[in-house]
Amino acid sequence: MHGPDLVSWLLAVLTAASGGYCLSRLRRAPCTPVAAPAPAATATAPAALPGAGPGRLHTHEADLAEGLMGFGMAAMALAGAAVPGEVWAWVYGPPAVLLLLAAARRPDRRAHRLHHAVGALAMTYMALAMTAAPGHAGHHPATGSPALTGALLAYFGGYALWSGSQLLSGSGGTAAVASAGLPRACRLSMGIGMFAMLLTM
Repeated sequence: MHGPDLVSWLLAVLTAASGGYCLSRLRRAPCTPVAAPAPAATATAPAALPGAGPGRLHTHEADLAEGLMGFGMAAMALAGAAVPGEVWAWVYGPPAVLLLLAAARRPDRRAHRLHHAVGALAMTYMALAMTAAPGHAGHHPATGSPALTGALLAYFGGYALWSGSQLLSGSGGTAAVASAGLPRACRLSMGIGMFAMLLTM
């Protein structure tokens, strides 16, 4: 990422901490609340085990995607154009394609998968733009499409504002903050991080 070294390090710490928090929730509570409770037991169908079912699988998918995205953003903020853009493309391109295919084939969790696909594609775009910039080994602005960069800025800026509003509208005690507030703060910090990285282009 092009910009002051202090900003790059602060962004790396923020996104890595968010990514680590989401990955840690793979063994604890999910980063995204489960949409529907498990069905009640009947005479022919016993009650589902706690944490089982597709809802748990979907939340683990979200935790994994957000965790890997956080660490990837931290790596790009520090390494930037020092890593060839083709490497970043292979890191983020295949997951983006898989998420797009999953969103197209399954209506459940479609919006969440599309958001992660947009994030992966944005990371690929930024890496390729930085690599293509003249003198990209130094601190020179990255090249790219102004229209595409503006659209991504609008998307992630709006997402950060929405996440912030969700965080501020939450209420409850300490347990409610731990179960909902921290995951929302995690998504907010990564939205801000993506917006900041796009601003350097």
